[in-house]
Amino acid sequence: MVLAHNEEIRNSKSETLNKCEARNSKPQTYPCVIAFVGTLPKTLPNIEILRQLVRSAGSVGANYIEANESLGRKDFLMKIRISRKESKESRFWLELAQCDVEAKVTRQKLIQEATELMKIFGAILRNSRS
Repeated sequence: MVLAHNEEIRNSKSETLNKCEARNSKPQTYPCVIAFVGTLPKTLPNIEILRQLVRSAGSVGANYIEANESLGRKDFLMKIRISRKESKESRFWLELAQCDVEAKVTRQKLIQEATELMKIFGAILRNSRS
């Protein structure tokens, strides 16, 4: 009974991650991070790491939205800097998260996406200085 229940949970987690990975439209990192976090073991250290990951990943998008609604140039640049910083932090927490072999592929994709976001925000900052 318990084994069947655990198998159902494992299958539903895999389906959630597969749906997240299958998206080919614009990147939606935050929902993918939420799905990823749901599949990881709930050990004491992992719980704290995952809390920080959810916060920092959510902050990337929130600050980018704020940048697009900024009150001026300085406000825009500050929000983009914060988004870049939160992308770095998200990458750090992803690297620390303990996961099984199946989740490592998803974790690597999320790390790659966080790195790409850092580069995008860096390019926005460089191009906005002129």
